[in-house]
Amino acid sequence: MFDIPCIIFAGGKSSRMGEDKSLLPFGSFSTLTEFQLHHLSKIFKNVYISCKDKSKFHFQASFIEDAKTSLTYAPTAGFVAIFEYLKFDRFFAISVDTPFISKSVIEKLLDADTADNDATIAATQSGIQPMCGIYHRTLAPKFKTMLQEENHKLGFLLKSAKTLFVDFEDEKSFLNLNHPHEYKEALAKLANDRL
Repeated sequence: MFDIPCIIFAGGKSSRMGEDKSLLPFGSFSTLTEFQLHHLSKIFKNVYISCKDKSKFHFQASFIEDAKTSLTYAPTAGFVAIFEYLKFDRFFAISVDTPFISKSVIEKLLDADTADNDATIAATQSGIQPMCGIYHRTLAPKFKTMLQEENHKLGFLLKSAKTLFVDFEDEKSFLNLNHPHEYKEALAKLANDRL
């Protein structure tokens, strides 16, 4: 198991899904968040859930609520809160809506990461995957500035920081549940993977 803490980001707006995707049932679990927590707890010693309000979840976990901001949904608020809450120099970030990220993907990112990096992030042919990678404490001041300036473009931050992008061939591992058809596709994939 990996010592680096893992943070599941589950505070998004889910506007394209039409309902809170972090609470959608997935597999044998009543929510996608519980599925991810169960899956990632087999890989990491410590798993936390980043969210706006932990009261929406009805299960036990280590929650980190976002830094308070006038904006309803801002990923930077999550990053600011995490750096304030955790005393680690780095953490692994993953979105709640990417349930097929495997241990081998995580291992490849961890193996590529060095203390000199600000971040080590997955990339596929379709682009960079900001919510699958390692973020270092060196970025904490930049996240605070971004939050103050209401700038929430993670891609812009990563391209202006010392970021190592690690290439992955398999797009399916990075299936992102943004729309209802992607959720259905993920349920079908999960069922097939278990056959």
